[in-house]
Amino acid sequence: MSLERPPEAASGEREDGASETAILTIDLDALIANYRRLRDLASPAECAAVVKADAYGLGMALAAPALSRAGCKTFFVATLGEARALRALLPDAAIYVFAGLMPGTAELYRAHDLRPVLNSAEEIGEWASFCAMRGEKLACAVHIDSGMNRLGLSADEVDRMAHARDLWQAVTLSLVMSHLACADEPTHPKSEAQRKAFDRLRAKLPMALASLANSAGILLGRAYAYDLVRPGIALYGGKPARQSDHHFHPVVHLKGRILQVRKVAEGETVGYGATHTMKRPSRVAIVSVGYADGFFRSLSTKDGQEGLVVYIGSHTAPILGRVSMDLITIDVSLVPEELSRRGAWVELIGPNVSAQAMAHHAGTIDYEILTNLGRRALRRYVGG
Repeated sequence: MSLERPPEAASGEREDGASETAILTIDLDALIANYRRLRDLASPAECAAVVKADAYGLGMALAAPALSRAGCKTFFVATLGEARALRALLPDAAIYVFAGLMPGTAELYRAHDLRPVLNSAEEIGEWASFCAMRGEKLACAVHIDSGMNRLGLSADEVDRMAHARDLWQAVTLSLVMSHLACADEPTHPKSEAQRKAFDRLRAKLPMALASLANSAGILLGRAYAYDLVRPGIALYGGKPARQSDHHFHPVVHLKGRILQVRKVAEGETVGYGATHTMKRPSRVAIVSVGYADGFFRSLSTKDGQEGLVVYIGSHTAPILGRVSMDLITIDVSLVPEELSRRGAWVELIGPNVSAQAMAHHAGTIDYEILTNLGRRALRRYVGG
């Protein structure tokens, strides 16, 4: 087990978390189990790992080495800064950078043995010129836009680049990739249209390994796996497809401490704005987590609205009123008093409360939940 403490933590703090008001546990064994399952689903394609945004908020410094020990050899990040940090952790991994080649960065890619994902004809030209100047055929990926209209070469650019033999001879094209727009909806026709466009366009470029599938794309079947898949959210226990029988192990567990339990009379209100009025005499608990910890303010409730339900042991406790910066209020009227006492722990994300459930009530997606988990909670890494 590894503990990661906030900068302001006192040196005399106990390692069992007795002085903590919130604990965020990251289960590296679950992360590895998810990777192995995705690898098996995509086989014989290689299974890479997307560890951008600090491994989706879970901590790249421990998540990436755990994935490497599980056999992952190829990693994707969003920015050059993330790539340099990852290279320090994994000296031998193949590391691709989605943001591509910004002006003046080619030497940094070379110095740290990183691979830009080239997103335009202009970037391909600059990378080829740099490689020719250095006399080294450095590795890169090329991103084709197959219909998402985000990053990537347009069909016209692919046609222009198809005949640029001098450019291709200067570089090592290690991967041609694209990205699916609607893979989280398994029956959406856009995915098949993109797959066909990808095949048509990549055939015009030099031969290289191909990659199309993210987490949801892997679940679409072998036709989408090609040579390499790039899972992200499924690695971290998220739900990649809206309607799917595939479930992945929860990696994140967040719990908050009860600071106080109080009795509130019928007709009284709870929290800022007096948005929730008690319909009966109740026991409420004040829990030490708020939007500063990534527990979104949009999880607030008001009269007549059913919100997120959290857990104390096997007992449910609904959120009451507004989420504030440091606190939430929950109804513990139906929870035994010996369990809902001052100092007890409340499950906010875990086996009973998924990140998807929290995202649903917050009006967002689990990606945003995970990447916004605050740094105030004591982070505890287990397994791996």
